[in-house]
Amino acid sequence: MRVFFSSFVCLLLALHASAQQKPARLIVRGDDMGYAHSGNEALIQCYTQGIETSIEVIVPSPWFPEAVQLLRQHPGVDVGVHLALTSEWDNVKWRPVSDCRSLKDANGYFYPMVYPNPNYPGQAILENPWTIADVEKEFRAQIELALRQIPRLSHISGHMNCTGMTEEVAALTRRLAREYQLDYELGAQGVVPLGYDGSAKTPEERRQGFLNLLETLEPGKTYLYVEHPGLNNAELQAIHHIGYEDVAGHRQAVTDIFTSEQVKNRIREKGIELVSYNQVFNALPRSTPQAEGFDPRAVDRYLEAVAKSGQDLHSLMILRHGKVVAEHWLGEHAPGKKHILNSVSKTFTATAVGFAVAEKRLRLSDKVISFFPHDLPDSISPYLAALQVRDLLTMTVGHATDPTGEIRSQTGSWERLFLSFPIAHRPGTKFVYNSLATYMLAAIVQKVSGETLTDYLYPRLVRPLGITGVEWQSSPTGANTGGWGLFVTTEDMAKMGQFLLQNGNWEGRQLLPASWFDEATAAHSVQSPQWLSADTRSEDSDWVQGYGYQLWRCRHGAYRADGANGQFIIVLPEQDAVIVTTANIGNMQAEINLIWEYLLPGLR
Repeated sequence: MRVFFSSFVCLLLALHASAQQKPARLIVRGDDMGYAHSGNEALIQCYTQGIETSIEVIVPSPWFPEAVQLLRQHPGVDVGVHLALTSEWDNVKWRPVSDCRSLKDANGYFYPMVYPNPNYPGQAILENPWTIADVEKEFRAQIELALRQIPRLSHISGHMNCTGMTEEVAALTRRLAREYQLDYELGAQGVVPLGYDGSAKTPEERRQGFLNLLETLEPGKTYLYVEHPGLNNAELQAIHHIGYEDVAGHRQAVTDIFTSEQVKNRIREKGIELVSYNQVFNALPRSTPQAEGFDPRAVDRYLEAVAKSGQDLHSLMILRHGKVVAEHWLGEHAPGKKHILNSVSKTFTATAVGFAVAEKRLRLSDKVISFFPHDLPDSISPYLAALQVRDLLTMTVGHATDPTGEIRSQTGSWERLFLSFPIAHRPGTKFVYNSLATYMLAAIVQKVSGETLTDYLYPRLVRPLGITGVEWQSSPTGANTGGWGLFVTTEDMAKMGQFLLQNGNWEGRQLLPASWFDEATAAHSVQSPQWLSADTRSEDSDWVQGYGYQLWRCRHGAYRADGANGQFIIVLPEQDAVIVTTANIGNMQAEINLIWEYLLPGLR
């Protein structure tokens, strides 16, 4: 036992040292998705098998539709719209998205260059009578098409520096970034741009130059490295312009660097943290525990109790007064690593319903059968006919047992199977925890919006909160699963908790009416869930405090989003605090008991 506690003290000291000495952070950006099929393949390869953390997409490029499909298959990658006003290659051209006449050559293509180039006399934008009105028209068209096709876009960048070709254009880009809620200007965040350290004439020199630059990164600083992956094949060998002939060879070398095991190992050895644009721009503010009135010793005691109890805690984040005052990742878990949320997903789904209600797309009193005319059983019972959206939100459908396990295992329409499942009690009277009820909410949001739950939430909740790369599983009919299957990071969960705590206000904007949160956090049912006995004492359990709109009431005046095996977003209004955990802990009451015993006193 003495050896165990000695080891644990060493772990705590290491955690504190790590917190004080922040690692160097590196954004690895792959540019020009859409310029070629081979480029698209290489960019995805560099994300899935390499170190790339951001991909920039050129909307008017010829392979943009394929880029969209590939990015939908890889929802975790951070994506930027790479605004373009040129078509640089000799053998491959693209045209503007809008009717911006002053930006086109006589054949209707973009000019090949932004700035004057002796190899292309008279073929640069700045050598022709362009107008700022046309630039705005084209930038808007590209941004809006990109957002329709790739709702998770997080930022703007510029191809061949077209966004900074004059101060007037730079100011326009900043204004559009604010208007469309997209990040821009890494320099304002203190991000340091990088280039190869040394000669970069040959593939080997480029690889060594990249390894050399890794040695220059300083702890606590954030860096940006930009390159253009590709494959050395016949397609890219046909793409070039005067002065840049070996496109295929150069871009294959980039792909080799980004996927190199030597490079990946060196990054791990140096402790460099690979981050996305979104992580840099939209991180929650940090503060010291002392500055926010939180006792840091509470975390030490809590982590010691977790270790002593054998709980498999994966991460912990504590917010006080809107600022992160404690954050820990254990084992193989890390700040940028997404975690399965299980039923914490339900709270995101309920929030989507709140947006749909606010937009008058539906009402909580709407009958569920009205959304699914083609999935109804042959005989509609009175209880099914009476079932309302509100009953799905409060888990009071009226089922005698939870149908989730039976329905999830089938490949047919879950909507049809749910509507066919017998309802034994009048809706609104009997609480049975029911993940398929939440799935039906997701399907309803998709019906009324024409978008998946994920796409619907991006402009309303996800992007404003600075969450990106959301991954959410889908049903056989293509709706997000709603009640489970969502993957985000610990910090993303903390942002959702702060959004709940602030009653829908984020950075001064009321994204969702505060009245929704009064309803969502109230106890609409106080019946015990099916896994507890009816005589469970309220002072002993956080599962008999009442259930709201896909939120559980807790002891100590708190409420929570709650997912199987220890995923918690606990909101404590009286303490102006949020506690987030991810874990693999079967006894969740034991997990939350330790939170109350050790962390709650630190907030007083």
